[in-house]
Amino acid sequence: MSNLPKIAWIGLGIMGSPMAENLIKAGYAVTGYTLEQDKLERLAGNGGTAATSIAEAVADADVVITMVPASPQVEAIAYGPDGILENARRGALLIDMSSITPQTSIDLARAAGEKGIRVLDAPVSGGEAGAIEAVLSIMVGGEQADFDAARPILEALGKTIVLCGPHGSGQTVKAANQLIVAVNIQACAEAVVFLEKSGVDLTAALDVLNGGLAGSTVLTRKKDNFKNRDFAPGFRIDLHHKDMGIVTDAARTVGAALPVGSVVAQLVASLRTQGDGGLDHSALLRGVERLSGYPTTEG
Repeated sequence: MSNLPKIAWIGLGIMGSPMAENLIKAGYAVTGYTLEQDKLERLAGNGGTAATSIAEAVADADVVITMVPASPQVEAIAYGPDGILENARRGALLIDMSSITPQTSIDLARAAGEKGIRVLDAPVSGGEAGAIEAVLSIMVGGEQADFDAARPILEALGKTIVLCGPHGSGQTVKAANQLIVAVNIQACAEAVVFLEKSGVDLTAALDVLNGGLAGSTVLTRKKDNFKNRDFAPGFRIDLHHKDMGIVTDAARTVGAALPVGSVVAQLVASLRTQGDGGLDHSALLRGVERLSGYPTTEG
């Protein structure tokens, strides 16, 4: 029998499924729950255990990890008679890896503490590829002792793992991350259209740009999406729209101006309005194409 902590994983989406599988590969016993039956079958097929409810998944877990889309989903799985806080054992560690508002994380930590459950907010950056390759950047908020206890688990999921401060700090840093990523993608998209309309070899141009100061992880990860117009979702526009709402609201609260970020937030929102919410966030290129007079294409 393994001496490793038993893990419950709630939320097996584009990110959650490969992350849970990486924990299984690292030797952890993982019991998962999600709403999609095919995702439960995938987990079981990769050596995990499928649960029929949140209560069943968390009952014997030492560590509960959640990865769901937004604050309402975190609240739905955490609270209430069928939720995590009512069914996890006292002393368990809850690691919420969703991207939500900092205040939601602070409130969750307070409510969980009343049940004797420890909490870390630990959102990630790196997208589907980073989840599959276990090279995610993980920004954590919470107590040092809980972070130290969680580190071996987080090391099976990511490469850069940093405690950023008290509860909610991980979410604040993630909001800043999403601001930078969205602005970077938008700049890359504008450059792609500019280069193409100028008649430059796009592949050559992006390769040389990525080798200089204009280079970035965003360009490395997304340049093939741009070149091939492949917008299969690694991180959906819908989710980035949610994240841009988080960062603009949080910035307003603390009095920080986001002049460029606010414009990009509106461009992301525009894509959703035009029906592109289910596409990868590299589909910001489609918005630039429309503004630049490209023929309309299907997603």
